[in-house]
Amino acid sequence: MPEKTRVLVIDDDRGHAEAAAESLERAGCECTVALSGTEGLRLLEDRDFDIVLTDLVMRDVSGLDIIRQVKGRSPETEIIVMTGYPSYETALEALNEGAYDYLNKPLDLNILRAKLRKALEKQRLVRSNVELRRQLDKRYGFEGIIGSSEKMQAIFDTLRQVSPSSATVLIVGESGTGKELVARAIHANSPRRAGHFVPLNCAALSETILESELFGHEKGAFTGAMYTRKGRFEYAHGGTLFLDEIGDIPPAIQIKLLRVIEYGEVFRVGSNEPLKVNVRLIAATNRDLPALVRDGKFREDLFYRLNVVTIELPPLRDRLEDLPLLVQTFLGEFATHHGKKTPEITPAAMELLYAYSWPGNVRELRNCIESMVLLDKDGKIDVEDVPRYVRFPPPAGSPSGVGGVNLEEGEKETIRKALELCEGNREKAARMLGIGERTLYRRIKRYGLS
Repeated sequence: MPEKTRVLVIDDDRGHAEAAAESLERAGCECTVALSGTEGLRLLEDRDFDIVLTDLVMRDVSGLDIIRQVKGRSPETEIIVMTGYPSYETALEALNEGAYDYLNKPLDLNILRAKLRKALEKQRLVRSNVELRRQLDKRYGFEGIIGSSEKMQAIFDTLRQVSPSSATVLIVGESGTGKELVARAIHANSPRRAGHFVPLNCAALSETILESELFGHEKGAFTGAMYTRKGRFEYAHGGTLFLDEIGDIPPAIQIKLLRVIEYGEVFRVGSNEPLKVNVRLIAATNRDLPALVRDGKFREDLFYRLNVVTIELPPLRDRLEDLPLLVQTFLGEFATHHGKKTPEITPAAMELLYAYSWPGNVRELRNCIESMVLLDKDGKIDVEDVPRYVRFPPPAGSPSGVGGVNLEEGEKETIRKALELCEGNREKAARMLGIGERTLYRRIKRYGLS
């Protein structure tokens, strides 16, 4: 057992608690005993522990509540539950809440030490991976957002400053530049990370549905409202709400959204009772909001409310110095995902990737790399392995392409590949392509794709 492994034993049965603690101390652990769930929670607030060993059924606080509290504060802490009332359902519930394992009472102390040893091995591996990712992020990115270019390093500096605050953030950039990834990174590095991150694409919904999605509705508020439903603002209480394509919100919803931002309260559809919400708002758009304001299509007061901190993501074509790092990262990621050896990519194939304009940005590059990894047969990606639409792109400003390939054929090939990668799931393919599901459906019919 590693030295100074700190274990908190929570059990309102003094005999069981002290026996478990004594056994673990003989194995080299530093044990603290709490004889109630309330005392255990107090100790968890005051100190850090590597392992929590908790009874599942106690008189004051349940073991499930202990698991939720521990995982909310310290996701790396491993939890082993003890129960004198063993059943498949209770064990499964504990594991679903985040427990590492469970033991039946009376305890077999040898099994307890063995399970603790395995929990520590998992914990060390997780911490090692976190540290590795931290080092990589420090050098190349921020929470999975990759880039070594000056433009991306400046964005990472902004994210490090903005994330710990509660400021509203507006993320602008073309489709596929990673706006939702940036929003998730802000949430993950904020004090709200234990709360929900709730995304909503505003462009994909009609005005009526969007209102219900944002603010919720009461039972009977409209035809088909069979039950009361929380909106995204309520669900995101204590966390972060990410509104994608904010520039497509209808004027009537803009007014209601402004009220929520100003007063921190929502009204469900069909209700006159305000509900207080505490939500950090992150919005994103690929449209020119100042131009929409000038044209009277977007409220100026709402724009200024959203525009507290603006993060502008550059298109991939403006940061091609990041291309090798992105390609190697995606090659390794998709090779692991699909159970293959990471293939090499030849200089000639890389030249083709450099020459392509990447209108779909990083999202399109990811899809392209995944397609090449999937179809690779010899462990080497060469010119003939690069998709045809990348090898023969249409020239700028012209509907016709090299070798008779035109824009429609390139679009058709891109959609076909996306549908293949998503196994025909249109909703997933639409998200991957950065377009609405209805738009994708029209393109599928137009090109005769199944």
